[in-house]
Amino acid sequence: MSLTLRTSMGCTEAIIEDDGSLKRFYQVADILSEDLRVNFNNKEDDFDTIDWEFKFKGHNLTLHYNIYNGISIFPTKTRDALNKDNKAVVELANVLEMKLFNENRNIA
Repeated sequence: MSLTLRTSMGCTEAIIEDDGSLKRFYQVADILSEDLRVNFNNKEDDFDTIDWEFKFKGHNLTLHYNIYNGISIFPTKTRDALNKDNKAVVELANVLEMKLFNENRNIA
């Protein structure tokens, strides 16, 4: 995994995997809930998209999955996101990057 950031939505979006599978989405969700003690407070599951909202260090963020665009995290308010929300996305993405890298390493 290599961290990619994009701002096309008007906020910072951290791309966890641009071709991520549903299985990988649930792995990321497990890391968030088990390792980082995140509680998902709003879950929207559609045919091709999943959006799970949560708080990370007081910031409202969304874990997003789409069968075409992969897995990402972004501030829930997108265009109205504060700079500190965008920084929280980057911080969390860096933590996830390390955990996912170590997880892959332990499997090999």
